[in-house]
Amino acid sequence: MGMYQADGAQLHCRSAGEGPAVVQLHGLTSHALRERAAGLDMTQELHGVRTLHIDARAHGSSTGRPVPEDYVWPQLAADLLGLLDVVAPGERVAAAGPSMGAATLLYAALEDPDRFTSLTLLVPPTAWETRAAQAKDYRRAARMVEALGVAAFARLGRLMPPPPAQADRTKETMPSVSRELLPSVFRGAALTDLPDPERLRRLDVPCQLLAWTEDAAHPLSTAEELHRLLPDSTLDVAETPEQLRSWPRRTAEFMARRGAGDRTGPTGRRS
Repeated sequence: MGMYQADGAQLHCRSAGEGPAVVQLHGLTSHALRERAAGLDMTQELHGVRTLHIDARAHGSSTGRPVPEDYVWPQLAADLLGLLDVVAPGERVAAAGPSMGAATLLYAALEDPDRFTSLTLLVPPTAWETRAAQAKDYRRAARMVEALGVAAFARLGRLMPPPPAQADRTKETMPSVSRELLPSVFRGAALTDLPDPERLRRLDVPCQLLAWTEDAAHPLSTAEELHRLLPDSTLDVAETPEQLRSWPRRTAEFMARRGAGDRTGPTGRRS
């Protein structure tokens, strides 16, 4: 594991195992290793690979600064590509991430599609038509943290029912972001949206979409629209805990089919 310099932050990356690199990202206010308890760590069924669990700036063990623009998804994608240039130079990687992590991967793949053998996009977030209402909620959350503290935000989160697929899991609502940075993280999330659909139509990277039901922050409509737009994509939907538990196995099979660990070389970044 180690810390790696980015513009205005140090990024924490935990590396384990040997072999082709597989990247695991996380959602907003979480960190990469915490996603296992939520059923969103897709590295559990992988063998013979080197897993890279990366904390986004200000999350987990990474650092950041109170600048909302630092937390928009294109910036997180630039962070990821810069980190990969250091920890996996010249290597194509498979990558997985939920919510904010899924959005980060889409922007990174649009910037450098040759870097990725495949993307596993878990519970994609609100986007396009559904993003404005979510942005309003993020701005409200930023004000709440400033006025009442992080614990008040966490208590409110505990009142929200989980999606049916997570019904058997303990809900973690305490953000993995400091009180000093959390308002900026929320305001950055309110500033950002998924890429323009026309750009996504041209993304030449295999994509596995894994979504669940009854979650306003991760509506099935986003995953369905991405499936329609992305030229090489599959979509599976979990409505029960049993179906959610199948995701790591499905992901291992998908990555194997799509050439995880192909070292035949990127990668000049495309504009």
